[in-house]
Amino acid sequence: MKKILLILLCLPLIGFGQNVNIPDSNFKTYLVGETLINTNGDTEIQISEANTFNGTIWCENMNITDLTGIEYFINLTSLYCQNNQISTLNTSQNISLTWLSCYDNQLTSLNLNGAIALEGLYAWNNQLANLDVSQNTSLISLVCNNNQLTSLNLSQISCALQINESDFSENPNLNCIEVTDLSCWQNNFIEFLDTTYQYYSTNCSGISSIQENTTNKELLKVTDLLGRETKQTNQPLFYIYNDGTVEKRIILE
Repeated sequence: MKKILLILLCLPLIGFGQNVNIPDSNFKTYLVGETLINTNGDTEIQISEANTFNGTIWCENMNITDLTGIEYFINLTSLYCQNNQISTLNTSQNISLTWLSCYDNQLTSLNLNGAIALEGLYAWNNQLANLDVSQNTSLISLVCNNNQLTSLNLSQISCALQINESDFSENPNLNCIEVTDLSCWQNNFIEFLDTTYQYYSTNCSGISSIQENTTNKELLKVTDLLGRETKQTNQPLFYIYNDGTVEKRIILE
């Protein structure tokens, strides 16, 4: 009888231990109020409820600063959390996530590792200095303009997949975007860039005044930052070759 009583007394503690830790009160209020998520109608979100939810979370414009707890939504398919005050977002456990809209926040850190199903990312108007999409090989839309990016490596992403809108501009410290199929990106998606200072390359490491070796390549034309053919020096120039490669040079005379 005493053993049975002890087990009954421990049940509430066991149940409490199964709750998701959601420190942001605004985020928690939203989740608790969603009947498709909070299926038992209590005042907490159980780990089992988060694990089994396979829909969309719409928590935009709710003055949320912290999305801790989102890691338990392993079957989440879409997350719309734009227009908040979020500074850090980790979706590494959201393996079923296909769409993430987190623009107009204060993001300085965005972890997408593990979100291998991700197809669309809207992350403009944040403070991101780094963005690793090396594991997000299914991306077909990447809008990350108006951040503080210093590098962007798209070499793991097929140019053929880029059929929807993307935008890499308005990153004042981002000049070179690394890709694999240079000709495809240069010919089809030049509008994703601000060509006054940005360009695609197959190798963005160690770029100085001359970007790549020009051996065995035929120069087609030289343009200024506005795309106009020119022979004038003492300014940044783009050297465009017949194999699709583009060099950025500054020749001072």
